[in-house]
Amino acid sequence: MKTAVVYWSGTGNTEQMAKAVLEGAVTAGAEASLLSASDFTADQMSEYDALAFGCPSMGVESLEEGEFEPMFQSCEPFLAGKKIALFGSYGWGDGEWMRNWEDKCRADGAVLACESVICNDAPNDSAITACKALGAALAN
Repeated sequence: MKTAVVYWSGTGNTEQMAKAVLEGAVTAGAEASLLSASDFTADQMSEYDALAFGCPSMGVESLEEGEFEPMFQSCEPFLAGKKIALFGSYGWGDGEWMRNWEDKCRADGAVLACESVICNDAPNDSAITACKALGAALAN
C-alpha cells in the first residue's frame, strides 16, 4: 500500500504526529512518504493508495490558510473513493475544526480509514500511540 503523510506544522506538534503516523504505516507494511504541505500537489493524489493529512487548528477553528488549506482544497476533487485519515493539534477549543474537516472530506466522498487523532498542544504518549495506529489503519 503506497501511503503519503502530508502535513503542515507551525510549532512542531503536528510534525511529531506526522512522524508517528509514518512510523505506524511503515511498521504495518506500507511504502510511505512524509511530505510537507508545500511539497505536495493534487497532481500527486493518484500516486498513492492512501493518504494521511495533518494540520493544526488555526485562528477560529480553521485549517492553516497560507499553505495547507490551498493545497488541500486543490486535492478535494480527487478525494472521492480515496482512503484517508486526518490528524492535528490544537491550542484551545474542543476540536470543532476537525469535525468540520471530517464532514468536508465525507462530503467529497473520501473514505475515512479510522477515527481522526487530535491532541491539545504537544502530543503525549497516548496521542503518539494513536497516530501510529492511524498510520497502520491506512496501511491495511
